[in-house]
Order: sequence, then C-alpha cells, then structure tokens
Amino acid sequence: MKLYGSTSSPYVRRIRLYLIKLSLEDTAVEFINLDIFNQEDRALLTASNPAQKIPALIDNELCIYDSRVIYRYLAEKYQQPSLTWQQENLLTLIDAANDSMVSMLQLTRSGVDVNQDSLFFNLQRERVEQVMNYLNKSVENGEFTQWNYVAICLFCLLDWLAFRSLYNWEKYSDLKRFYERVNTQLGVNKTDPRLA
Repeated sequence: MKLYGSTSSPYVRRIRLYLIKLSLEDTAVEFINLDIFNQEDRALLTASNPAQKIPALIDNELCIYDSRVIYRYLAEKYQQPSLTWQQENLLTLIDAANDSMVSMLQLTRSGVDVNQDSLFFNLQRERVEQVMNYLNKSVENGEFTQWNYVAICLFCLLDWLAFRSLYNWEKYSDLKRFYERVNTQLGVNKTDPRLA
C-alpha cells in the first residue's frame, strides 16, 4: 500500500499516526510525501484521485480518497474496533474545526484578509470557538483518555493550529493537558511537520 500526502497536512498526519499505532507505516504502507502545488506531484495525485486532495491511500487497484474513509478502510482491514456514535460525533467536530481553519489558511495565502467582519469569516471563527469549547469539556469528561484514532485526530488538529499559528487553543486548560500528555506518543516526533 502507498499513502500519498504531505508532512504538513493534519489529515495526512492522523493517518500516519494511526498506521504507526498499528505498526504498519514503513512495513505495510509506504508514505509518499508530495508537494501538491508542484505540477509533477499534483499530476501523480490526480492520476489516482480526481478530488486532488490528500491523503489518498492506494491498495493495489483501489484508491481511497479521504482520511475518514481511509481510517475506516484500515480499521476494517486490520480488524480494529469501530468508532462509537459519540466518537463519530467527536470526529465530526474535529473535522469541522479543521476544515474551517484550512479554509482560513488557504484564503490568507491567497491574499484575503480573514480578519474582516463578514459572514463567512465570522461563521468560521464562531464554529471553531464552539467546537473548542465542546472538545475541552469532552477531554474534561474523560472522552480522550485512550490513544485511539479520535484522540490522534484531536492531537493533529491542536498541533497543526499551533504549527500554523492559526488559533490559540492553549486558553483551554483541558485541551492543553491533553496535548501535553499525548505529545510523547509513538510517532509524534517522526510525523512533526516542523521537522520536515
């Protein structure tokens, strides 16, 4: 199997950390680091994935396009437990905040002032704030005690926000404690986008 992605993507990193947790990265799955803005790398990605998004997992003739679907595929293939409905909800919240902030980053890089008072930007900021409040309470309530896929996704979101200096989540004490606790998990250093 091959995993197409980039070292800076939080969606790719979550799959890499999950593969490391399952002892699959570098053994059963080869990570192919792409620069999706490079014409040659983009052509390689597009040949397998018409959505032109990362990550993409290639398993023989099968290509799976989305981190959430890739996780499900790997969990089934390697007979891992399914997510509970609450975990699915938590993952939806993590993805919502991540998607909002990816949009803000892309717009910033496109020369758009994302700090302006307009509907789109206000909704993104409001969403992220609401999600962070909820996730902080979820950590406080013990919903992230295990290093599982949902915890991996939360860590990747928090670390990516810090890496890109997009949002200061450290004001949430339980999120901060969670981050400090899991920051030593296997693979965290190897997948750190700052070291790429």
